[in-house]
Amino acid sequence: MENEIWKCRKCGMELTEQNVVFDYLSLNFSEKLPRCPKCGRVFIPQDLANGKMVEVEAQLEEK
Repeated sequence: MENEIWKCRKCGMELTEQNVVFDYLSLNFSEKLPRCPKCGRVFIPQDLANGKMVEVEAQLEEK
């Protein structure tokens, strides 16, 4: 994904690599992800959505 150029569907701006903080109830984590510098929309890759985010959700369900 590093050599690919992604553009925001809403703004048409080129996405830039930025630190994004995910906060869900009492758990949070951060990742460097492509983000629109104008509107702030974030591109979440499938491996992150199916990996770390599912992991955090499972931890919350255990509580």
